[in-house]
Amino acid sequence: MHRWSQLFIPTLREAPADAEVASHKFLVRAGYIRQLAAGIYSYLFMGQRTLLKIIDIVREEMNTIGQEFLLPALHPRELWEESGRWQVMGDTMFRLKDRKGADLCLGMTHEEVMTQIARKDLRSYKQLPQIWYQIQNKFRDEPRPKSGLIRVRQFTMKDSYSFDIDAAGLDVSYQKHDQVYRAIFDRCGLKYMTVEAHSGAMGGSQSQEFMVMSDAGEDMVASCGMCGYAANLEKASSQLPAAQDLPEDGAGPKEVHTPGMKTIEEVAKFLDVSPTQKIKTLALMQLEDDKKKPGEKKTRPVIVLLRGDHTLNEAKLTTALGGKEFRPMHEEEIQRVFGSPAGYLGPVKVPALSSAGEEIGSVTQRIILEALPLMLADTALKGRKNLVAGANKENYHLKNVTPLRDFHPTEWVDLRNAAAGEGCPNCGNPLVVGTAMEIGHIFKLGYKYSTSMGLSVLDKDGKETKPIMGCYGIGVERILTAAIEQNNDKDGFWLSQTIAPFDVVVTPTNVTDANLLRTAEEIALKLEKTGFDVLLDDRDERPGVKFKDADLVGIPYRINVGKKVTEGKVEVVTRSTRQTTDASIAAIEAQFSEIAQA
Repeated sequence: MHRWSQLFIPTLREAPADAEVASHKFLVRAGYIRQLAAGIYSYLFMGQRTLLKIIDIVREEMNTIGQEFLLPALHPRELWEESGRWQVMGDTMFRLKDRKGADLCLGMTHEEVMTQIARKDLRSYKQLPQIWYQIQNKFRDEPRPKSGLIRVRQFTMKDSYSFDIDAAGLDVSYQKHDQVYRAIFDRCGLKYMTVEAHSGAMGGSQSQEFMVMSDAGEDMVASCGMCGYAANLEKASSQLPAAQDLPEDGAGPKEVHTPGMKTIEEVAKFLDVSPTQKIKTLALMQLEDDKKKPGEKKTRPVIVLLRGDHTLNEAKLTTALGGKEFRPMHEEEIQRVFGSPAGYLGPVKVPALSSAGEEIGSVTQRIILEALPLMLADTALKGRKNLVAGANKENYHLKNVTPLRDFHPTEWVDLRNAAAGEGCPNCGNPLVVGTAMEIGHIFKLGYKYSTSMGLSVLDKDGKETKPIMGCYGIGVERILTAAIEQNNDKDGFWLSQTIAPFDVVVTPTNVTDANLLRTAEEIALKLEKTGFDVLLDDRDERPGVKFKDADLVGIPYRINVGKKVTEGKVEVVTRSTRQTTDASIAAIEAQFSEIAQA
């Protein structure tokens, strides 16, 4: 039996000054965690007990589809260079050197290690499919750790990896994970939704996130209450109402003087037009490793065109650029490409496009094409006419600009952020945008790592073929924080029995009363024998102090052993509803079981 008086549960009356979200405040106040440094936490008795229960659920469900491994947290640089991610991960990766000067990193994910195992030991299609998983610490050098356990530098993750002989097999592995994840989150008592997601640095073709709607989250989700469509804002698309074009004012683009007018709003007001009738031109540089000059980057100008009232979705642009990095152009680069200062940029007769075209006779076409700016136009501009754009000339803009007549994009791409109130892409009903917290993510990686790291097996015809991979992650601490964000009030929080540190706290109101203490101990032992996790609050404290602590620490039920003992009764309090039920001491096992299962 666990006795509160013998445990370390350092509850606090006040939250730390830097705690902004409910889960951070209550995890500290309830004695679950203590901060060691920014984004680095110690898990105390109550916190560790809950995390182990979550891990047990994750392990039980994952064992129905996969095999558990435990991989090193310390990785050699060479492995990450094989996949091309040593540079891509940048400052997010913790890097160090051993005593011999060799470069190492702390694992932030384990695609490379799993692929290295597979390429050494998988030889034939007969060994596939495989699903391997681990529950391990991960390390990411977050630039701004915050919100307690939501954004940290060391955390626990269940990550799994599938290897299949073909796309149909990957579909099966992906679906297995989808079903297992739902079972895990259901058992943990979470209300969640699944959303289309951006694959990010993981790469791959399809990606789905499991989200909990919460103001503490750092993701924005667009969803439709009518048809069920939901997507991370990084991925979300929408239907737009038809925008009104300006009447044509002469034949072709017409230069107009716009002295000192640089912003979309300034130009729209000056010319008495709507931002929806303007083209926004963004000047960027794509970055790519220079294979001829290790450690250096090659650059390529990227011109992004959006409707004047829209904003760029950087995740969509990253996808359009094949995962390559990009940055804003420097002032001298803008002058070289556009021949104009920022504020007057537009897609018509970009000098860099024109000058490169004149050089085709003296330079090979391959080099010319590499030097040309990449012009990506958002699909919202398709079919529009007589728009306003920069003239690539200081203090001037152009009217009557029509795509595909006055300029020709390299590619039409969905590049904008969807917004609340715009039409659902499936049914047209208004989208709702809200804040959410990611608790799980599943990816179809495809052949990214098989190809870069040389993983192959023999198919049924004896020919070499590359297995197709999937990657699947769950943040263990995020399950706990999400549960607290969903289930709290001013006095504390409550957890599902499946993950709470204890099912019930038995609280004698006066431990100096021998009868009350003895009765409380007997009840605790009976419930423990029935299979419940029981905490006996045997502290010599006032009842109010005990009740406040019990409300604070996440235990779903409390049994008050007080004056009603003389009647053979105790009070069972359900933390989530505050409902109090009288129960017979003699039949406490059956009656409490009934209440707990309701």
